[in-house]
Amino acid sequence: MKRFELISAADVPAAAQARSVTVADAMRTKGGRPATDAVVLKAGGIDLLDLMKEGLLEPGRIVNLRDIPELARISEEPDGTLRIGSMVTLAQLAADPAVRARHAALADAAGRSASPQIRHVATIGGNLLQRPRCWYFRSLHHHCARKGGTTCFAFAGENQHHAIFGHDGCAIVHPSTAATALVAFNASVELFAAKRGTRVVALEKFFLGPSQDLSRENDLKSGEILTAVVLPPARPGMRSAHLRQGELESFDWPIADVAVVIEVEPNGVCRRASVVLGAAAPVPYRAKGAEAALVGKRISEDAARGAAVAAIAGAAPLGKNAYKVPVFEALVRRAILDTARTA
Repeated sequence: MKRFELISAADVPAAAQARSVTVADAMRTKGGRPATDAVVLKAGGIDLLDLMKEGLLEPGRIVNLRDIPELARISEEPDGTLRIGSMVTLAQLAADPAVRARHAALADAAGRSASPQIRHVATIGGNLLQRPRCWYFRSLHHHCARKGGTTCFAFAGENQHHAIFGHDGCAIVHPSTAATALVAFNASVELFAAKRGTRVVALEKFFLGPSQDLSRENDLKSGEILTAVVLPPARPGMRSAHLRQGELESFDWPIADVAVVIEVEPNGVCRRASVVLGAAAPVPYRAKGAEAALVGKRISEDAARGAAVAAIAGAAPLGKNAYKVPVFEALVRRAILDTARTA
């Protein structure tokens, strides 16, 4: 790891004046090595330090955001909107009474991410912005398509943990489990820049697939800070569930995870549904067929089974990850039935 300067920002405007670049931009190579004069922002630092230890990132300056109190708060607005500061830890998010009461799928997703030690350090902002965990992307010896090369080595290589949907030129899966639940809740992110002020972007549109941009996973601009995640008010009859499947149920990244949010009429009929798959595609994958299959029906074993089949329609597994298809089908069915049990 190369030497670097570490400074702490006292507030958001000071951090925004640091002339930071995104980690994706800082990783762009010059003569085969990443830039050594880049300024990057640090949240929990879990992924940042991993990239530095792997030799993929060599910033000249790191700006620490941990000393900005306003970024570490969860607050509720009068209309029920929940605002989660980007420096809120996964452990804090999982334990928050308001989150657990109204957005249980998010609390469960955060509480099952990584290990207890990491959850007390990792932040929701850093979790959403972490870079892919594909072993070819993380290897200094593979100049893959996402790092400016011409080849996605996963297509013909070790792809057992890779995408079964949307792998248009790059087979990564999005690494954030919390993102799966947040997209299901139609969350937005607030992004602050010194000259432009704050912009608000729906999280589902904030994430970028390979067909939109092969070099980055989101629409964060240089000089911007992700300051908050915003959850719309819980609607009447809203229920949610999150399930994940890992190898040997370890604390490693899941091989599949699913978030389901449904809104049920007083007569038990589903009027709106969100079904989102994680570890399935380069972005959290909204299973629109499954959502359509649930609307207008009572939640039952038959309805859940039909929606689960619809969720995996169009899957295009690679050579070594076809096992994911039945895993996702089972998780979708179980998650839908779990929402009925929360009534």
